[in-house]
Order: sequence, then C-alpha cells, then structure tokens
Amino acid sequence: MRINFWYISSFLISLIVIIPILTVFSSFFEQTTNYFGILKETFLFEYTYNSLALLISVLTLTFLIGTSTAYLVSFYDFPLSNFFKWALILSFAVPPYIYAYSLTAFFENYGTAYTILKNVFGEANYNQHIPKFDGMLGSILSISVSLFGYVYILTRASFLYQSQSLIDLGKNLGFTNFQSFYKVILPAARPAIVAGLSLVAMETLAEFGAVDFFSINTLTTGIYNSWIAFDDLAFANRLSFFLLLFIFALFILENLSRNKAKYHFNSRGGFKQKDKIKLTKKRAFLAFIFCFFIFFISFLFPLSQMLYWTIKFPENLFDLNVLNLLLNTLYLVIISSIVLITFSLISNYGNRVLKNKFLNILSTLSISGYAIPGVILAVAFITFIAWLDESMIKALGLTSIKKIFIGSILGLVLVYFVRFYSLAFNGIKSGYEKINIYVDESAYLLGYSKKKTFLNIHVPILRNSLLFVGVLVALEIIRELPIALILRPFNFETFATTAYISASEDLLEAAAVPSLFLILIASFFIITASKYILRENNE
Repeated sequence: MRINFWYISSFLISLIVIIPILTVFSSFFEQTTNYFGILKETFLFEYTYNSLALLISVLTLTFLIGTSTAYLVSFYDFPLSNFFKWALILSFAVPPYIYAYSLTAFFENYGTAYTILKNVFGEANYNQHIPKFDGMLGSILSISVSLFGYVYILTRASFLYQSQSLIDLGKNLGFTNFQSFYKVILPAARPAIVAGLSLVAMETLAEFGAVDFFSINTLTTGIYNSWIAFDDLAFANRLSFFLLLFIFALFILENLSRNKAKYHFNSRGGFKQKDKIKLTKKRAFLAFIFCFFIFFISFLFPLSQMLYWTIKFPENLFDLNVLNLLLNTLYLVIISSIVLITFSLISNYGNRVLKNKFLNILSTLSISGYAIPGVILAVAFITFIAWLDESMIKALGLTSIKKIFIGSILGLVLVYFVRFYSLAFNGIKSGYEKINIYVDESAYLLGYSKKKTFLNIHVPILRNSLLFVGVLVALEIIRELPIALILRPFNFETFATTAYISASEDLLEAAAVPSLFLILIASFFIITASKYILRENNE
C-alpha cells in the first residue's frame, strides 16, 4: 500500500471524527452507579416508549407533509406554485425548540390567542376554549413542522427528474392522477423519501430543546439527566450506545433501499421532460390553500409570534447585545463551515483516488457522528480530553490541555466537526458521484497532478454541492443548542443559547428577540442559496 498525502489526510480526518464516537462505545462497558438500577425499574420504559412514540409520529407527519407538498409543486401549476417550491424550505429556519416557544406563547392562558380574541370580541373567558399544544402533542408538532423539509427537498428532487414517459405509463394503464401518484410516482421516489426520513429520524432522536421544554422524558433527556443530575457519564454513554444501534439500523435500511432502486426509467426515447398539469378553479384553490397553510404554520406563524413579542416588549431588544450575538453566531458558522467543507473535500478526494477498502470502512464509521445527540458528543469529547490530559500529557510533564479544548472555540469547532461531518461528507460525495472517473483520467493524460486535478477541476465542478453543504452546515450550527451550551467559552453566547436560557427561566418574552434574529439569519442563508438548492432544468 502506497502511503501518500491523500491517504494520510483521509485517515487522520476520519480518525479525528471517530475518536469521540469510540469513546461512547467504550464507555458502554464501564461500571455505572445505582442510577442504572433505579432507571431500569422506574423510567427506562417511559423513556423508550416516549422516544418511539415521538419518532413514529414525527416520521408519519413529516412523510405526509413532505411528500404531498413536493408532489403538488413538482407536478402541478397553480397560483404561487413557483413561490412555494422554495418558500416551503424556510421551515429549516425555525428549530424545534423555537417553534415550541411559539406554540406555548400563542396558545397558553392569556397568551397571544387570548389577546386576539379579547381585542376582537371583548372580555370573556376564552382560555377554556383555546386548545393547548404542550406535552407530547406539542413536541410532535414542533419537531415535525421544523423537519419535514428534509423529506420535501429530497422527494422533490426525485420528482423533478422522473421522466414524462413514466407518468404516461400510469395514464396508459388507466390510472387516475392519485393512482399514478401512489402506484408509479411514489415508489420511484422511495430512495429519496427513505433518505429524507432517515435524516428526520436522526434529528428527532437527538432533539433536546423541544422535548426538554415540554418536559417529555425521552432517551435524550434521560441521557442528559444521567449526566447532569446523577453524574453518571458511563450510563449516559450507554444510553447513547443504544441510540447508535437504532440509527445504524436506519442507515442499513436507507442503503438497502438505495441499492435496490433504479434512478432512471428505461425507454428508447430517453428522458422526456414532464409537463406540469395546470390546475383551475376549485383544485387550484385547494392546492394553494394547502401549500399556504403548511408555509404559514411552519414559518410565518413562529416568525409572527416572535416579531409580535419583540414589538410588544421592546425593552428586551434594547437590553440585548444583538451585535455581539450576531458576530459570535456568524464566527462559529464561518469557521466551522470552512473546516468542514475543506476536510470533507480532502477526504472525499482521497477515497476517490485511492479506492482503499480500509479508508472506506473508516469513512463509513466517521459519518455516524450525526446520529449521536449533541449533548453526548460534548460529554464524550470532555471525557476523552480529560483522559488524555491525565494519562499522557501530565505523565510527560507537559502543560494541561484542558483549557485549550474545553470551554474554548477550538473545542466547540472540533465537536461541531464530529457532529456535522456526515452532512458535509455525504453532500460532497453526492456531487462527486456525478463526476465521471474519465474526467480524472483525462486530466492525468494532460499532465495534471492529483492536487491540480483536485483544485482546478473538481472544486469548480462541485461549487453547487459546496454551496448546498455550506448552507446546510450553517443552518445546523445556527440552530444547534446542547453542544454550544456545554462547550462554549465563558460569556460567549449565541442567539440559540440566549433564547434557551431565557425560555428555561420562563422568560418567553425575552427569548423572542434572539429567536427572531436566529430565524431571520437562517432565512437569509436559505433564500440566498435557494436557486441552487432547488434548480430545475428549465430555470
């Protein structure tokens, strides 16, 4: 085996990502405190049941919302359909915990809904008639409307490249539009749907902010409590281990679905651009109402609620150092995105040119970091640094490294790297799959080195994929909460941490301002890149 720059780089990158993951696995075999016995006899069933109930409910709801909206904007022409095709992904701008704040603020006793009814109809006891979206119902709704975009984007991309010949096949068989949808179109998009649902599942299982706010006991909150309340890091990692096993099962399911699927329709006529069906009158109105309703509840509703409270309580805006929070948030986004994209590019190209089985296995293991809840990765990172400091650094008589990595920007970026490496790596990998290997061979024949091929040919071709990855990583970092809460430097706050701290103290009015800015920043990233993310052949 020839050792070169690309091999060493790819190996080290994967190793950096894997170390915290291996820490989680190794701690599974450590002895735990009595908390395990207590939890096993009391709350373990509740944690597991709530996690599964939440997961199944969210997957069902995101599937229904994501596939239906993707189908409407991909196959039909109706009022504002071109607007909805990109506006629907603005749901990514609202993290589940902020949506949870909005639900509570609007529907709570004497909340926004009460104020509206009072101003319109006068004084009355409206609280008894206002529905309450809290507990499990609030968690399901908050997570679903925030995450359905994963299913929507991937499913819509699949719908866009389905040939008109495939659609004509359904018509020739005498299918109605609805029958063609679930018998022909939907099965053809199965790999994309499964991939989207896999991302939703991982995010749901790792969600902390929303379920913690609604006081729902899940495996994630159990992990957090076992560490915070009972100081049992080993058991926290043990619970995380079981979550990993479940996530790996989802990976296997997604890969099996992808491998068995055909992404093209075999016909002599080749790909035939499909024609959108123009809806009129009642059907056009219903399609518009449905898409607008989803757009409203997923984006306009939380945005309006946070804007309303910001205007109603302007003192919270003036009391907040918005500029400092903005600079801190953007600083983390820029540094982390550059690191993730750079090293994911190197790793992907290393795997491409070397075709080494060991590196491929290592890369597969390294992308599992996305499956681990942020709180566990942060704790695993702290555990590893503490072990390294005690067993090696101090033994060699060197200065402690804890201050360098714990409670520092460096440590925060490193854990972000582990957590979101999967997004960057897979996003760039999907772009690389579209570059024929003959491109590389032609470059080598022209005298290009591997480095020159990488910089002068691959990177320009991958620019749209890099932009997509950059936006996706930026959104995740802006929204991310537990890692920042645990590893941020002293007095280093972001919009996410500031909103959470205010909400945890029952100061939802104060949480509105940082939440509003978080939504606006995330929306900016989405709108800027939407023409690349949702590009069609005719655009």
